Parts: sequence; C-alpha cells; structure tokens
Amino acid sequence: MAKITKKQKEVQAKLDKSKLYTVAEASALVKEITNVNFDPSVDLAVRLNVDPRKANQMVRGVVTLPHGTGKDVKVLALVTPDKEQEAKDAGADYVGLDEYLDKIKGGWTDVDVIVTMPSVMGKLGPLGRVLGPRGLMPNPKTGTVTMDVAKAVSDVKAGKIDFKVDKTGIVHAAVGKASFDADKIAGNARELLTTLVKLKPQAAKGVYIKSIHMSSTMSPSVEIDTKTRTFKVHDLTANSTPTYIVAHNIPKALFARGEKLHLAFCGHNGTILTINKIAVEVSTEMIK
Repeated sequence: MAKITKKQKEVQAKLDKSKLYTVAEASALVKEITNVNFDPSVDLAVRLNVDPRKANQMVRGVVTLPHGTGKDVKVLALVTPDKEQEAKDAGADYVGLDEYLDKIKGGWTDVDVIVTMPSVMGKLGPLGRVLGPRGLMPNPKTGTVTMDVAKAVSDVKAGKIDFKVDKTGIVHAAVGKASFDADKIAGNARELLTTLVKLKPQAAKGVYIKSIHMSSTMSPSVEIDTKTRTFKVHDLTANSTPTYIVAHNIPKALFARGEKLHLAFCGHNGTILTINKIAVEVSTEMIK
C-alpha cells in the first residue's frame, strides 16, 4: 500500500468528501488544497443528463469568462491580405494564410485557437484530420469563422472559451488559475454554469445537471451542490450594485422544465427570495 504523504494528509483534513459545497466555498477550498510548485489550472467538470450520440441532445457553446482564463492564448488568424492588419492590431500571434496552411500540412499545430474567414474555410477542409483531433478546426458556432476577425481575436484573448459535452456526457472547462482570487474563480465558474443552463436541449429529460466537480491540476476534486443556484441581480431596494443571490434547496422541477425564472424579493435586504412564487432559502453576497 502506498504511503500517504504529509501534504496529502493535510488535504484530507481540509476536504470533507461527504459535503456538497457552494461554488464560492469550492473555489476557496480548491486554492487551499492545491500544493504544487507551479500555477495550475482550475477546472470544472459538469455531468449532464444528455445523450451526446443524439444530435438533438448535443451541448456545445462558447462563454467569455469575466476574469479571463489566466492563460497566454496563442491565436492564429488565417485571413486574406486585406484583413491581416486588422488581425495584428487585435492581438493575433500569427497572421497569414498560405504559408501557415503549408506549415499545418507539415504537422505544425503550436497554437491554441485558429480564427478565420468564411472564404478561407474551403482551404481548411483538407486539414481536418490534423486540426480536428486537436480541437483547432474553426467553427461558426464558436465564433472563430467570421468576417469580424478583430472581434473574434479580441474575444479569445479576453477569455472566451468554447466547450463541448464529451461522449460520456461531461463538459470539461478551465475556469481560471489557482493564483486567482477565490471570488474570480467563482465568478468564472458561475458564468460557465449559467451558460450551460441556457443551452439545455429541449430533448433532455429529467434533471439536467447531475453533478459538478471543481479541481486544480493534481488536486482532489470538490463536489458542488447542484441544488444551489447563484443569480446575478440588482437589489433595487439598496442600490444598483450587482449582487449574487445564492438560492438553496430549489425544487428540481423548476430546472427540469427549463422555464425562465421570475425572481422577486420579500423584505428590505433581499434575504428571502421567491422563484416562480416558491419561497427558497437564500443568502446574499455583495460584489465589490
């Protein structure tokens, strides 16, 4: 039997495997139990109740993380000469067309994202076997095939990521670095979860989000309570500062039906919240 190290014992003491955490609690805890000698990524794994083999249950989309990814994303812009300066000004690391197509044919894929134009996609088709398995093939659905090249490059540099449910029904995505403040990790995670809820396929039946786990590279995972939802609203009784309303014990049926949620405050400080006329326990957390 392998011997448990001192650091592993410290992690086990901090992590309660029987507990389900809120997004904010999980973000803070992941920082505490990360003890590697580099700045690891913080990842979210969301298991969805969908069958990816069916086209009408595929979940795929893009989200711009409000606090960025913490990564230096290398962007290749495959554009015609008239768009080259636009792409350079937006921050693309590599800009060109034929010379980079030849490099890719030779096996070069040292980039994170490729942005291109609709008129160039015909030339990229034969490179699908090289780019596809690496997740580099541009796609209009992710905003990487567009005439507005500058905006596409800027969005990617600012923290825009694309995600896709895998064959086991799980969405994996990085939501920051362990060096981020806990509230920034939580903000990014909430943005991703909100986007996933919006993308729920109509063909998906039952409880949509089955489980959520957060972890950093080489750290244990922290399970997040799927019955807890965080809404970003404005508490008009106080001021217009955005407030996160954390609602607990929400009836599953509200999300299973995929209905729009109608929020209403009762009381001056917003400590009681009704969702579709059903009262739930809430807490508030002001965003500075």
